[in-house]
Formats: sequence, C-alpha cells, structure tokens
Amino acid sequence: MGIEVEFISKELIKPSSPTPQHLRKLQFSSIDQNQYPVSIPIILFYPKSNIPNLQRSQLLKQSLSKSLTIFYPLAGRIKNYSYANCNDQGALFIETKANCQLSDILQNRNQYHNYSKKFIPLQPEKGVYQYGSLFQITYFKCGGLALSFAMPHMLGDASSELTFLNCWAAVARGNDVEAPPFVSDSIFPPKIISGFDLSQWVFKEKVVTKPFVFDALTISALRDKYSTNGEKLSRVQALSAFIASRIMAATNNTKSMVLNSVNVRQRLNPPIPEQSFGNLVWIAAAVIDTDDDREGECCYEIGRRIKDSIRGVNAETLEELKKGELHFSMEAFMECLKGGMARYSFSSWCHFPIYEVDFGWGMPEWVTTSSVFIDNVVTFLDTKQGQGIEAWVNMTEDDMAKFENDKHLLSHLSSTSNGIET
Repeated sequence: MGIEVEFISKELIKPSSPTPQHLRKLQFSSIDQNQYPVSIPIILFYPKSNIPNLQRSQLLKQSLSKSLTIFYPLAGRIKNYSYANCNDQGALFIETKANCQLSDILQNRNQYHNYSKKFIPLQPEKGVYQYGSLFQITYFKCGGLALSFAMPHMLGDASSELTFLNCWAAVARGNDVEAPPFVSDSIFPPKIISGFDLSQWVFKEKVVTKPFVFDALTISALRDKYSTNGEKLSRVQALSAFIASRIMAATNNTKSMVLNSVNVRQRLNPPIPEQSFGNLVWIAAAVIDTDDDREGECCYEIGRRIKDSIRGVNAETLEELKKGELHFSMEAFMECLKGGMARYSFSSWCHFPIYEVDFGWGMPEWVTTSSVFIDNVVTFLDTKQGQGIEAWVNMTEDDMAKFENDKHLLSHLSSTSNGIET
C-alpha cells in the first residue's frame, strides 16, 4: 500500500506563561542519565469527529501551550546529558496530510510497520535532543487524524509520556490539571557511571521493526504453561519468556541477558504518585545460560528467572540504588556490551491509560508506536479490547527473517483483523 504523507506546516509551540526562574534547570537523575539516546514515539489514531480538523488543530495547539506551562521541561532543551534547560524555546509541532483514509491504516495494520515513520516528526535516532518534545498531526482524507508525541528518553519513561498525554487531553477538555512531581533527581541523585553507555546499542545499520499480536487465550495458555507451585507469571512475564525463547532459537544464542523495565513508583518506600515525572524505572536482569529444549523447559526456566529478577526490584534494593549501587550483574552487562552475550530488552506499556486520551472528540481507535534503532528491544501494548497484547519487536534484518518464520512463534499469533486484535 503506497502511503504518502505531505508536509503542511511546522512551528514551535511555547508555554502560555513563562517558566519561573527557579524552575529553569531540571537536574537529571542517575537513571535519567543512562537512558538510550532515542525517543520512543506514541501515535494515536482518531476517527472523524463533528469538530472540523481545523478546529481540532487550533484546540490542540492552544491546549498544548497551556500544558507546556505545567510540563515545562518539554518546552526546553537538553544540555550536556546532565540537565534540561527549561528555557521555553518551544516544542516542535508539525502538520501533514496523508493520501489515504484512516480505514486503510486500521484494516491493514499488519502492514503499518512499513510506513510508521511517516507519522512521526523526526526519526527516533536523529535530532531527539534538539527539542524537549515533538508532535505531528496527520490528516486523513476521511476526516480522521493521527497524533504523534515523542520526547527524549532522558526526560522520562513511558508512564511519564502517558501522564502528559492524558493531562494535555484534560486541558483541551477545559479541566484543571495539577503539575506532576518532578522528583527523580531527589530520589536517585545524579551519578555518571563509567562504562555504562547505552548509546553503544543504538544501531547505525538497518533494524527491522514489526508487530506481533497475541490474543487473550494464547497469553492465558502461556501463563498456565509456565506456572510453578501454583504461582503464575504475569501476562507480560509469560510473553517476555516466550518471545525471548523464540529469539534465542532464531539466533542460536544460548547465553543471554533478559532485561525487563520495572516501574518503581509503587516499589519505593514510601511509594510516590504514579504521575511522578521522569525515568522512575529500573532494570530487572535475568541471565540465561542453558542448552535446554527451547520449546519446553528453557521457556519455563526463562520465565522463572524473569519473575525472580522483577521480584528483586524491591524497596530494599532501591534504597541501595539511591546510594549509587547497581543491582544487576555489571560483569554480565559489560559482557553484553563487548558482544560476548546476547541481550533482549522488554518494556511494557500494558495497563497504561493509552486508550483514555480524549481531547474532546472521543477515544482513539488505535494507539501504537514506531521503530527504534536498537536491536532486540520489545515493547508491549494492550490491544483496545480484551486482554491481548501487541508486541513491537526490533531486530536486525537477518535475525528478523529467522524470527518471523519460526513455526513455534507463528502457531501462537492472533489471526484476527489482519493480525491485529481489536
């Protein structure tokens, strides 16, 4: 399908009120400082509304300006990977139009990865620190639109992105919004860690990104299969174990590190609000070194180790992390950096309110993401209805060719709605 997007306009949206002088510098935490130097886009597809698109555009810009007063780092610029200069220079806002109907996208979602980058203003690996946030509206012939939002990963995690989107939508609806706590640097003081440079994992060569959808019944069966002593894995843990086992099979890796991002807001003592802004996540690392049958026991073992590693991200270890101590195997991590061990990273947006972002014209029909230039990274999103999960998998071209033709993987994929469960 020949999807083309034509540029209309570009502007900087500035906060409606200037940022006070005492808030002009947002110091990054030690976790902020060690994020991938990329942006992770969120793209929301909305159907035609009774509100004309010109009016929707004006509402988005006006409410964004007000929201940037509350979320002031998003209108600033990153300086020296150590802090955000909240100088009110503005967020990049681009408008475009597509040569197709929204239905062309929704009815052919299994082809969306071929043109997903057309709906984002800058590519995820380029120029992401030039702006504190980036937005793009794309108008479809039918009157529907796509809205994309991205910010440098150093500014915040996926939970922070969804907090912003829902607050922005609330402002558009005329509601009052409270400023989120910007507390990450006070919890995890800045500390540059020698040798801990995730930019080494941002590929310059081609990385292929494709979605794979698993329905509720399949995920439930995986949870049952990997349960032990009556204790089930979560939906995300079971799917992480299954996908990791299939990547290992496709790439012939038997020694690997499986990394899961863990939201620590409620694991801290005392807990902090879910709306807290920043990178309030830590990495649960499970080292897998086995030659077992990857269609059976290996999957079970990966699942057990994933669950144990996530359980280990608790108040006690987080207290030590505040003091600058790392709680996963640095020796194994350095082996990954040197190429001696494979690494698979999993990030979950499941249970986030991604389908509740209502600017006054209803909920989105589909919420998804786009490519990132990092191999062996998997992002999970809930499907709109039911308990299915859409897994965006990033791999090198050669590895993806093996992975997507894995018979065991194919037998577990959803077959509804062109591969995307709705």
